[in-house]
Amino acid sequence: MRWSHRRAASALKNGGVIAYPTEAVYGLGCHPLNEAAVSHLLQLKQRDPGKGLILISDKLSRLEPFLQPLSKAERNKIVKKSSKPITWIIPAQDWVPSWLTGWHGTLAVRVTDHPIAAQLCKSAGMPIVSTSANITGHHPAKTSLQVRIQFGEQLDGIVAGKIDFTAKPSIIRNLKTDNIIRAN
Repeated sequence: MRWSHRRAASALKNGGVIAYPTEAVYGLGCHPLNEAAVSHLLQLKQRDPGKGLILISDKLSRLEPFLQPLSKAERNKIVKKSSKPITWIIPAQDWVPSWLTGWHGTLAVRVTDHPIAAQLCKSAGMPIVSTSANITGHHPAKTSLQVRIQFGEQLDGIVAGKIDFTAKPSIIRNLKTDNIIRAN
């Protein structure tokens, strides 16, 4: 079933878990502040909730309420165009739920350039959880068919689209220290 951005955004806002293309793999996403939706996503992935999750958005301003205040230089670093996507580890606001931060006091965030992922955030009017569409220990899905094979009818929808088959998952970098946590 092909899903429109509007229908997928509605599912996100109403507690659904969907799959959608990102820069390098299909992602699983949900409303970041809906504990039941995040719990369902973690259960589907069989992922340890202590690891924390990534939030993506079409623009930094949707992510900033979740983050400790950023300097102008930090904002510029986050939105600077790069040849490879970068996920930033940034201190989270005290109110941010542990289902997003895991064992950390930080949050992983990325301003996505992927047109479908960015449009989903724009249509939903919020950042969304973004984690690779796979059961822990399995290869991440790179097509909507691979998503369907791994998750069957357990998702509330799949948004079809293209990924860059040559791309690797995003670099993960600490904003404060500039240390690379995951290279690609």
